[in-house]
Amino acid sequence: MFIFDPIYLIFVSPAIILALWAQFRVRSTYAQARQIPTRLSGAETARLILDSAGLTDVGVDVTPGELTDHYSPGERIIRLSPEVYRGRSLASVGIAAHEAGHALQHAFGYAPLMITQIAYPAANFGSSLGILALLIGLGIGLTWLAWAGVYLFSAVVVFQVVNLPVEFNASRRAKQLLVERGIVPPEEMPYVNRVLNAAAWTYVAATLQAILTLLYYLLLVSSRDRE
Repeated sequence: MFIFDPIYLIFVSPAIILALWAQFRVRSTYAQARQIPTRLSGAETARLILDSAGLTDVGVDVTPGELTDHYSPGERIIRLSPEVYRGRSLASVGIAAHEAGHALQHAFGYAPLMITQIAYPAANFGSSLGILALLIGLGIGLTWLAWAGVYLFSAVVVFQVVNLPVEFNASRRAKQLLVERGIVPPEEMPYVNRVLNAAAWTYVAATLQAILTLLYYLLLVSSRDRE
């Protein structure tokens, strides 16, 4: 199958390298920031930010795993990994504040977040069905079906591109709120900045990989079409 084509790996290698570097940065900066204690836990930080914004109906709960933290717009709940939920460190409060930033985006109608909510189902659909259509189309020589797969996969790229400002904005809100609410003193914010900035690069890497993958599919189907 073309998915295992070495050319594809070469094509997306910049994104893979960036993703590996970003993951290393996330874990190294997270480990450093875990060593700096704070008076509040991650859960308390999220709750304080939410309540101060009048979002008392948004819940904060714990979810299994490591760095599995996320905000669920449909359920209006922030789910934090055990380390972040209970941890009293700059790493925990920084990540919790980031997820609280998403809740604020949702509450105040931040446009890119609204778009990602609409695009997410299409991206999931395009990722699975698009690749299937591409494989079948190339396998049996139906280039129109392969092109349909390419168009469906493009939804993934749209989602990733729109999601970038959502993540950057949530981090910006988090940094501002941590200082404004007196949760983290300004002199300790560089540790939080490193954690959130490193996490942002993982989204950049995912977006780059989606774009490069789409370009690879375009070139692949175009070459088959000419044949």
